[in-house]
Amino acid sequence: MKILVAGASGFVGRRLCPALAKAGHDVVAMTRNPAGYAGAGRPVYGDVHDPATLGTAMAGCQAAYYLVHSLADAEFERKDAAAAAAFGQAGARAGLQRIIYLGGLGDDKDALSAHLRSRREVEKLLGSAGVPVTVIRAGIIVGHGGISWELTRQLVEHLPAMITPRWVTTRTQPIAIDDVVRYLLGVLTLPEAAGRVFEAGGPEVLQYATMLRRVAAIQGRPLPILPVPLLTPRLSSLWLTLVTDIDTATGRALIDSMTNEVVVRDPSIRDLIPFDPVPYDHAVRKALAERARAKRAGR
Repeated sequence: MKILVAGASGFVGRRLCPALAKAGHDVVAMTRNPAGYAGAGRPVYGDVHDPATLGTAMAGCQAAYYLVHSLADAEFERKDAAAAAAFGQAGARAGLQRIIYLGGLGDDKDALSAHLRSRREVEKLLGSAGVPVTVIRAGIIVGHGGISWELTRQLVEHLPAMITPRWVTTRTQPIAIDDVVRYLLGVLTLPEAAGRVFEAGGPEVLQYATMLRRVAAIQGRPLPILPVPLLTPRLSSLWLTLVTDIDTATGRALIDSMTNEVVVRDPSIRDLIPFDPVPYDHAVRKALAERARAKRAGR
């Protein structure tokens, strides 16, 4: 099958493309810098924020993965909505049979953060022109280079102790990047997955504080945590920019989302794609080892 991957050079895309190629698919890696692309598949120029580029990139493809977002932009909601609508329309014109989107967990009954509301809007807009959309919603993805994971790792590594807001007690269900790729690959060839929303998580539901302490324990360092209820989201995001390299806009979007519990309530994807998900500590050790290898290689 000929597959377009939008976001091929990103955190998830650069792992998904080789998995698709290994499974025998013809991978078209959409990127804004084809000349600099060194991953699996054939690079092609395309920009979700420039609708005129999408038709050529999608030509001849049967399905497409949508793995892009604009969190680093203060106007990410507007930009992501416009991009998703344009991508869905281009997909309909190109005759795509399926779009697969990686979204975010969160109970729709809650007051969702702007970030998670945007993810829901993207889900709808991708399918607004009639192409069936398969959505996999996930929380924190543990793997070298992932934004949420990098935030976790850097907080642990840079601080001898943490003064934190209430979100450290929020529950989440982190998942290993390898498992996310396995699910993304698995739904591609399942007819019953078309047009459905799935929820994906690892084997453990953890508070953010527990996640941080577990990372600290793996690295052999203590991490006292003192919650401060009056630390506002704005102050929290500014604090993040001081102790991590996460930019302010992204930090604010992530911090706002940490007030929402993000756990799997519908595990039906495990019936369609059965396997034992990777435990959190194992995923952490693998992410740290990959980072160490990248540093040695000068990347």
